[in-house]
Amino acid sequence: MARPGNKIIQAKLVLVGDMGTGKTSLVLRFVKGQFFDHQEPTIGAAFFTQILSLPEATVKFDIWDTAGQERYHSLAPMYYRGAAAAVVVYDISSMETFTRAKKWVQELQRQGNSNLVMAFVANKSDLGPKREVETEEGEQFAQENGMFFIETSAKTAENINELFYEIGEFLHTSEIDIYGSIVHYGILQIQYLYLLYFVARVAMRLARACPSKRTGMHLNSETRNTRKLFCCSS
Repeated sequence: MARPGNKIIQAKLVLVGDMGTGKTSLVLRFVKGQFFDHQEPTIGAAFFTQILSLPEATVKFDIWDTAGQERYHSLAPMYYRGAAAAVVVYDISSMETFTRAKKWVQELQRQGNSNLVMAFVANKSDLGPKREVETEEGEQFAQENGMFFIETSAKTAENINELFYEIGEFLHTSEIDIYGSIVHYGILQIQYLYLLYFVARVAMRLARACPSKRTGMHLNSETRNTRKLFCCSS
């Protein structure tokens, strides 16, 4: 709940990254405190909300969890356009997802909000023995691109709360809101959210209607947190 007298920041946040990096599990851990070993792939995008109370402000997150499959890539700009924050996720046990994550960063730098707060997230830190991407590689790339870096595990809840707490702090410090300034939702913003939700539902129906391209459903359940911070910049 919002604390009396606290500034209220309404923040649109988007998660991007390759399929299987654990984006949905990160969000579910943060929003609902749960984890499923077998999380079905997101179709199109999934929408979540969560409120984060900081000492000086209350952040109301509107979270868009985008699908990682290549065939949904063209829809991504609809979800990160106007976002105040972006979480770019890769899997520490997959160098390929790290390479793709760097391309996501480049795309967001070209097309995203010029004031976008970006987090570079090395997920699945619980898979240490299978690690292909060293911590230093992620840290260096984040530092070179003005992002903050953190390693997380949706499975163990390591650094999940810390990730979103740091984003909230950056948003408060920068005074950024969902579409670039601290404003409450207006009619246009609400209509925009409904449009994004509608597109996600249409994408899900189309996927279900295509028997040759089977994919799982999306959405639902989990949260918690812990952290490992590295660096940030403006």
